[in-house]
Amino acid sequence: MTSGTGTMRIDLNSDLGEGFGPWQMGDDAAMLSIVTSANVACGGHASDPETMYKTLCLAKAQGVVVGAHPGFQDPIGFGRRVIPMSPEEIGRMCAAQIGALRAVAALADVSVDYVKPHGALANLAARDASVAEVIVETIQRIDPNLSLLAISGTEPERVARERSLTVYSEIFADRGYLSNGQLVPRGDAGAMIHDPGVATDRLLAFLDSGLMPVVDGPPIPLAAQSICVHGDGPAAVAMARDIRARLTAAGVEISAFLTPGAA
Repeated sequence: MTSGTGTMRIDLNSDLGEGFGPWQMGDDAAMLSIVTSANVACGGHASDPETMYKTLCLAKAQGVVVGAHPGFQDPIGFGRRVIPMSPEEIGRMCAAQIGALRAVAALADVSVDYVKPHGALANLAARDASVAEVIVETIQRIDPNLSLLAISGTEPERVARERSLTVYSEIFADRGYLSNGQLVPRGDAGAMIHDPGVATDRLLAFLDSGLMPVVDGPPIPLAAQSICVHGDGPAAVAMARDIRARLTAAGVEISAFLTPGAA
């Protein structure tokens, strides 16, 4: 993404608020000092009202844009398992979670401006048009001013454009790619990138060329307004900090793809 001055500009996002009760996942406060958009879990794969509220308040204090991060109702599997559901049931599940976060956000005086599906739900939607369609329809029926943050080059991105829902595309700093634009399944060789230097080198090459390396063929063209750095790994903060520092040093402006209160 290029700004009006010709400077390359990109958002950094992270999945946050993924604790539950006294159990904490990652260092949200540290990540929120680095990223420009926060995908806040809303009670499906993780989170609870207090965790949502605290995460929203931290995001507000840092001026970070907030999005809802709905996932399968599967805290034991952290939303990384597909739960058999019809597309209509998935739509209602997403509506309940988005609504929960928006309600808590009203108490924190924070705007929820976009939606980004989590984990197995996002990966299912990436390949299944019927799931992508119901997610887009659900967002539009809740609030047509909400935007969608979608995996670049996949079904939700296509469906959102067809249905005139504002959509922004993301790539992943720490995940491997397949030639169809989908992510390498966790557990498979090449699924995760743990070295911050390797991750940032790949990002800089992508921003220069628009081509993403894949594990099963030649690089593929993708577009992106945002880069996701997962917040749940032990080295997540160090990776996010290194990526931001090196991108900035390379002349890339780190800036949110939306302004707070856009929805």
